[in-house]
Amino acid sequence: MQASAKYLNQTIETEHLVARCRKGDVRAFKELYNAYSAAMYNICLRMTGNVNDAEDTLQEAFIQVFKNIERLENAATVSAWIKRIVVNHCLNQLRKKKVYFEDVEEIEMPEDDKIDEHNYAFTVDTVKQAIQTLPDGYRTVLNLYLFEDYSHREIAGMLNISESTVKTQYMRAKEKVRQIVKLKM
Repeated sequence: MQASAKYLNQTIETEHLVARCRKGDVRAFKELYNAYSAAMYNICLRMTGNVNDAEDTLQEAFIQVFKNIERLENAATVSAWIKRIVVNHCLNQLRKKKVYFEDVEEIEMPEDDKIDEHNYAFTVDTVKQAIQTLPDGYRTVLNLYLFEDYSHREIAGMLNISESTVKTQYMRAKEKVRQIVKLKM
């Protein structure tokens, strides 16, 4: 019961914060930014792979959030709404850099090699570093699928590529991360 009461209080606080933002309350904008910027920065950094691009993209996204707060239909979903804006800005940033996604419809992918994970003593940092070295297209698909929890279909729609291309990019990204981690061991 306590958890649902806490959630209800957070929802009410969020709705109140959004209402204040809609009235142009500068402090409310600052509170909204402080509440969500760290998590959104992490998304930007994972997707762009570059601190400067991540910071720029985050700022651009929050400018859009503040300009369009009136369009938010349900204040309780502000987190998802901000996340969507941030992801779209990241994708736009990648498009500006001309990230290309291989369009592969019917490529047969080898079965995943059975890897005994217990033989590998890699760290989270090693995996993060491996992900950051991926080509932008692979890294984007991997991040959207694994970390942002979008489906292959949703990613295909966002990137304007086929679902099979998304699946192939994802499989190749996973394999590339495996190879990089294996080399570092």
